[in-house]
Amino acid sequence: MADQTPTPNLSSLTMDDFSITSVSHPVRAPGVPRPPNPLGLLAGLRGKWKGKGFNQIWRPFQPIPTSDHFLELNETEEVLQFVEIPGDIPNRGLLQVDIELHGLTYLQKINDANVKQANGKPAGIHIEPGIWIDIPPTTNPQDPETVSRLANIPHGTSLVAQGTAKAITGPPAFKPVDITPFVIGQPANLVHFPNEQTLANASNFRTAPGDIPNVTQAMLDNPNIVLSNAIAGKTVKSFTLLVISTTPLNPPPSGGGTSNICFLQGAAAPNAQAVQMSAIFWIEELDDGHHLLQYSQTVLLNFNGLSWPHVSVATLEKV
Repeated sequence: MADQTPTPNLSSLTMDDFSITSVSHPVRAPGVPRPPNPLGLLAGLRGKWKGKGFNQIWRPFQPIPTSDHFLELNETEEVLQFVEIPGDIPNRGLLQVDIELHGLTYLQKINDANVKQANGKPAGIHIEPGIWIDIPPTTNPQDPETVSRLANIPHGTSLVAQGTAKAITGPPAFKPVDITPFVIGQPANLVHFPNEQTLANASNFRTAPGDIPNVTQAMLDNPNIVLSNAIAGKTVKSFTLLVISTTPLNPPPSGGGTSNICFLQGAAAPNAQAVQMSAIFWIEELDDGHHLLQYSQTVLLNFNGLSWPHVSVATLEKV
């Protein structure tokens, strides 16, 4: 007889009736009160954001005698939601007094804008739960206020990326980003693949043109042009700049990194080892009162002797 147990009504995790509370009170530095806005500049992330973007990834390809790589390109649709963690998160100190962190959980969901599942719904290409935290100034290490993103990637990578937040008046500037692979440990030693990196050249090792109708050569040459185009004609009054990396940015001078499952690490050589992630987020206020969240993220995947950039960009609006 078939199991008649009803399927539970599952819903996303909420923070209702929950607040982190220290069961043994932390030792605060003398005269340091709880800040009026404990999230600091991360407060601008709160809420739900929706929008579009562009994803590029070099991935391993079998059989190797034919090609060791495939350039996947996606036009994307994204939802990114941040929920504040109520309460103070105590971190106990040995070399200095205790500190209290404050943060937000997030869930990121990305679909391919053009490729559909068999049921007609968009093909999902990424789901990511994580946490952003604001870290107060510390004396050991001697650091100003910093921020950190803790992320879990379903391909089998977890990461801690650290950096800083700044409030800036005026519009953002987007520096170019290059998708060209390079010899591991030698970022100036680029290895070009003209067929895959040139849309006008036919290639069996790049996403089919029908799946990327709006991707241009300019986007391959510099994915950040998608960000510039998204705010063309808009007036950005001010923005919060979040700059983070899994390698030390000084501040902070240490910590951070990536960790991969055994398959990604490989045995004699990696299948596709995520070795580094860096990202920039712009939380923008427009002159019409709307808010945008833009980001550019680069992950380096190591395989077959090269570091292969994986670049994702998006422009999201608060809803």
